[in-house]
Amino acid sequence: MTPFVMTMRAGWMPAAVALALACVPAAASAQAQRAAEAQDARPLNILFIVSDDLGNQQGTYGNRVVRTPNIDRLATAGVRFDRAYVQYPWCGPSRASLMTGRRPDTLNIFNLTTHFREVIPDIVTLPQIFKRQGYFTGRVGKVYHAGVPGDVGKPGLDDPPSWDAAANPKGIDPSEEALVTNLTPKRPLGSGLSYYASPAKDEEHTDGMVATDVITMMEQQKDKPFFIAAGFYRPHHPFIAPKKYFDMYPIDAIPAPDFPAGDLDDVPPAALWTRPANWGLSVQEQREAVRGYYASVSFLDAQVGRLLDALQRLKIADRTIVVFFGDNGYALGEHGQWLKQTMFEESARVPLIIYAPKAKGNGKPVASAVELLDLYPTLAELAGQVAPAGYEGVSLVPLLNDPTREWGRPAFSQVTRGGGGPAAAAFTGGGEPFMGRSVVSGKWRYTEWDDAKRGAELYDHDADPRELHNLATDPAHAASVETLKALLRKGRP
Repeated sequence: MTPFVMTMRAGWMPAAVALALACVPAAASAQAQRAAEAQDARPLNILFIVSDDLGNQQGTYGNRVVRTPNIDRLATAGVRFDRAYVQYPWCGPSRASLMTGRRPDTLNIFNLTTHFREVIPDIVTLPQIFKRQGYFTGRVGKVYHAGVPGDVGKPGLDDPPSWDAAANPKGIDPSEEALVTNLTPKRPLGSGLSYYASPAKDEEHTDGMVATDVITMMEQQKDKPFFIAAGFYRPHHPFIAPKKYFDMYPIDAIPAPDFPAGDLDDVPPAALWTRPANWGLSVQEQREAVRGYYASVSFLDAQVGRLLDALQRLKIADRTIVVFFGDNGYALGEHGQWLKQTMFEESARVPLIIYAPKAKGNGKPVASAVELLDLYPTLAELAGQVAPAGYEGVSLVPLLNDPTREWGRPAFSQVTRGGGGPAAAAFTGGGEPFMGRSVVSGKWRYTEWDDAKRGAELYDHDADPRELHNLATDPAHAASVETLKALLRKGRP
């Protein structure tokens, strides 16, 4: 089946083509078989696509407003993970964790300024696994942490040993920041809600340039094995995207954010990052913010489509592993919260789609909980490489071949509060830092703040997928709390 083309059906072949193939002489058939075997022996490429601040707001994940035809077609071709979780819902710690295969506690990275090589100087990163085996490794845009918007066009906390080549494009969008409608003027531009419908074309924006540079890199490396990372900046705020994507979402078609009365009555204060709820924005202002986010998501989707089309044009789609994911989730007013840095589903859960050419589960979803930490050993195994010892995730290859198999592994996430950072400004204004830790196991999410000294949360995702009813203090669920509490302790390095 041709990858990334939704109109094809597995096993479909025109009758005339089948008849012609049946008449191919035996010698030609044997020659074709030898050519196919030689092709199969070639190492698989990896196209590694990371988006910035992308939650599960795509059509393939059930959103009926957002238009994401290209991400959706990738999910149709590959395996969609419906419950993939970050280890830390903030760009820097999340990316450091998934790129090294270590948990944030192991790296001791809970901020946007510490480089992992300050902690473990000789650690082998995910792309280095492949670089050491003769792969070309290249990066375009934001893969390791870089501040947005301030570091657009700069390397940020990049890791030069990971790459043979790296590019930091800078489009027109940073120069348009003075034109944004800023809904939260008291907050920094990179940590608030603002938007601008740009008259510039896709290719003039930074993410358009990222796609162009990645395509050029693939063109140059198509005849040798490669690990190429496309680091897109959208839909990270400020929501600047070409106007045509805003036009896809008339403001009257944007539903008001989901924040029912009394939602926070049973939630510990430490669980909240946005204070006051919705930062005091009117419902109309919230809808404007959602519109800007959706426009940015559709702009991102178009760039992903360009990469998928390039794989087809270069005739390397059938020997390229494609992985697409978000570095952390993104709240759009659920529980009165925005952005990330909470343990709610909207912040901790992300899209994850993997297309592996020979995976038996392609075209099917995985319902089991997995971690972004698992990408490290998964991509190594898929490409026939050996991941160095010390990684803390597990390979997802068994799920790629059998999406319905019993998995039973929990997923752990954590986030800090206090200590004077942005989260502290939202919660305490300072004070000694403490940790929030969460585990997803089966139908449950259980979260403790400061080892439960500042509250706990328990949600039944089967009965309460929106996490509206905290059951942590319900005597009927005391046994589940004790089981999950022990699992949370066990999950620490």
